[in-house]
Amino acid sequence: MRNTFPLLAKTDFPAVYRDRIDTLQANLGYRCNQSCTHCHVAAGPRRTEEMDWETIELLLRYVSAREIATLDLTGGAPELNPCFRQLVVRARDQDVRVIDRCNLTILDEPGQEDLAAFLASQAVEITASLPCYLEENVDQQRGQGVFESSLAGLRQLNTQGYGQPDSGLTLNLVYNPLGPVLPPDQAGLEAAYKRELAARHGIVFNRLLALANMPIQRFGSQLLSKGQFAPYMNLLKSAHREENLDAVMCRNLVSVDWQGYVYDCDFNQMLKLPLGANGPDRIHLSELLDRDLTGAHIRVADHCYGCTAGQGSSCGGALDAASASPAKAVA
Repeated sequence: MRNTFPLLAKTDFPAVYRDRIDTLQANLGYRCNQSCTHCHVAAGPRRTEEMDWETIELLLRYVSAREIATLDLTGGAPELNPCFRQLVVRARDQDVRVIDRCNLTILDEPGQEDLAAFLASQAVEITASLPCYLEENVDQQRGQGVFESSLAGLRQLNTQGYGQPDSGLTLNLVYNPLGPVLPPDQAGLEAAYKRELAARHGIVFNRLLALANMPIQRFGSQLLSKGQFAPYMNLLKSAHREENLDAVMCRNLVSVDWQGYVYDCDFNQMLKLPLGANGPDRIHLSELLDRDLTGAHIRVADHCYGCTAGQGSSCGGALDAASASPAKAVA
């Protein structure tokens, strides 16, 4: 896999400063039951890295010490970490909102038969990947049979109450473009998803989050191999909108890797860019228990244009869906 960071390091991206942190995003490990072509983590079944219980206890200490409102769990498939359920229970006991970045197919894996019921019992908010409502597109991006398995997972979640009116159980879906294009208007795409999934499969959900693909890891390597890296970066930069800077996720979030080291966002974590604007050394979460990061510089590089292009994109979806632009492709 080809490294794109040397092409991203020199940047004219605007300076960004941190607000108060309200979200801790924790990568529980890179092991996953899938190997998606767009995955910026390069996760897969053969990855062995996973967060241990000592580091998970540190997450809980940090959440309590810094009064963090949201714990956002990601991976890989975070549910494959053997400590996942204990972490969820402990965090919910602290009245912390928990988000599970779920790939849906994990609900059909051996040993996970009761996962949907567990998530519902803890009122975990689910943000689930489903890059299209059409089988061909999903299987092309994520592997043969993934679409049907994803539908089975969605049906399980709906049965538990997820996405149903007045259930209090939130089910959000995530859209990623299939290639080097910007996501289309999030509001219009959400309406299409809701209409098609309900009509074709009887499936309901709450919100659709439209995310741009980042030019790093597998997707970045594919861009390089196809000669599309420079055109895609030009697309992102030409669609940059200054007003999106106020809502990028890194202003209120820190990202923690499976070893407990801290980064300004999940994408910087994958590029091994330590927390802060210029420091070369990694910072461990244990060093931040008594440290307020408000006002600190956020490390940026050219990949950050993926969060501010067009309607904007982050772990929470479009930043400015009301004024989103139609999808544009690389020439």
